[in-house]
Amino acid sequence: MYPGEFDYHEAESVDHALELMDEHSGAETELLAGGHSLLPTMKSGLADPDVVIDIGDIDALSGIDDHGDSVSIGATTTYATIADSETVWNAAPALADAAAHVGDRQVRNCGTIGGNIAHADPASDLPGAALASDATMTVTGQGGKREVDADDFFMGMYMTDVQPGELLTRVEVPKAEEGAGAYAKKPSPSSGYAMVGVAATLRTDGDTVQSAGVGANGAMDHGVRLGPVEDALSGVSLDDEDAMAEAASRATDDLDTAMMMEDIQASADFRAHLLEVYTERALATAADRAGGSAAAGD
Repeated sequence: MYPGEFDYHEAESVDHALELMDEHSGAETELLAGGHSLLPTMKSGLADPDVVIDIGDIDALSGIDDHGDSVSIGATTTYATIADSETVWNAAPALADAAAHVGDRQVRNCGTIGGNIAHADPASDLPGAALASDATMTVTGQGGKREVDADDFFMGMYMTDVQPGELLTRVEVPKAEEGAGAYAKKPSPSSGYAMVGVAATLRTDGDTVQSAGVGANGAMDHGVRLGPVEDALSGVSLDDEDAMAEAASRATDDLDTAMMMEDIQASADFRAHLLEVYTERALATAADRAGGSAAAGD
C-alpha cells in the first residue's frame, strides 16, 4: 500500500521543529527520524498524517555523551550506534543488548532509539530495557524541557507521556558501575518483533546481587517493570541458578494476566509462560556476564 498525500518539512534544529509543530498544530502531524516506526504505519493506513516533520538531520539530537555518573543518548541515535558503543555497554548493558536485537542490520542502521521509545509499540525491544536501566526521558516543548522516569513514561499501547507539541530529545541512563545486564526475547517468526522480551540489569557486590532492574515488552500493552522479580533477586548469589529460576517464576505476579496480549501468534497463557522463560534466560545471561564468563556485547 501507499501512504496518503502529506506536506513535508525538514527541521533544522529542535527549536525549528517545535515551531513547525506549533504552526501545524491544527493538522495531523507526525515526526520522522529513522522512519521504521512511522512509514509502516503510514503504508498500512494506521497513520495518515497531513504533515510530516523530519528531525533526522538535527545534530543536537544525535550522539552518545558520557556525563560521568550517567550516559545521555540523543533521540535520533541509531540502534547500531548504541549496540556498537562500549560506553553504553558499560553503562547500560541491557539497553545496548536490546538495541543489538532490533530487526536486522539494515533496520539497526536506520532506526532510532527515540522513534522506538516514543512510538511505544508493545512489541518493541527498547521499552523493557529502558525500564530495566532506570532510564529518564528528556521531553522538550515550547515551555522548555522536562524529565520523565521510564516508570511514568509508558502509558499504554502507542501511548507515552509525550504531550502534543512536545518531542522526545534524549534518553539518559545512570551507570551500572558494578554488575551486568542482558536482553532475551522470543521473536515473532513473521516480523522479528518481540512476542515477549525481557531486559535485566543486575547490580552486584562481588558475587551477590545488591539490586536489579527487570523490564518486559510484548507481554502487556506497554513496557512493564517486573517488580516482584527485582525484589526476589536482592541478596541472591550470581551462581545460584535455583534462586534465579525462583525469581523468574514471579514474572507475572504483579501483572493482570487477563489483560495480557493475545493474538494469532500466542495466547495470553502462552505469553505468560514465555515471560517466565525469557526472564530466566535474561537473568542467566546477565549473571554470567557479571561473573566475568561472557564479554560485554557477546
